[in-house]
Amino acid sequence: MSWGSQFKALVESSINQWIGKAGGDAGKLLRSLRDKAHQWWYFIDHPEIPGDNNLAERSLRLAVTKRKVSGGSRSMERFKHTANLLTVVQTCRRQGRSVIEFFEQAIKAMVHSGVQAPSLIS
Repeated sequence: MSWGSQFKALVESSINQWIGKAGGDAGKLLRSLRDKAHQWWYFIDHPEIPGDNNLAERSLRLAVTKRKVSGGSRSMERFKHTANLLTVVQTCRRQGRSVIEFFEQAIKAMVHSGVQAPSLIS
């Protein structure tokens, strides 16, 4: 048994030991931990999944910085457009592609019917 599996068993045992004894906020927390355990132990049962969310946080950094600098969006429609653009930018970066070339191909495809639109799905 791996250290992760041992730790998981120890935490689950402790939750089960205390869940019936704790009241109020502590009991609520223990019930929440018990009910959502399948989510937060997922990386132990599936080693191909990283145990942290560093990649997600790095991917969001551009959007957070843009929001802080610009003061955010004034409408939901503008927010959606910004989110879509930032998704394209981050996806191109993760795939090692040029963002400018992607947008250039996309615009050419919009203008010329014979040009195939680029895809972000690799």
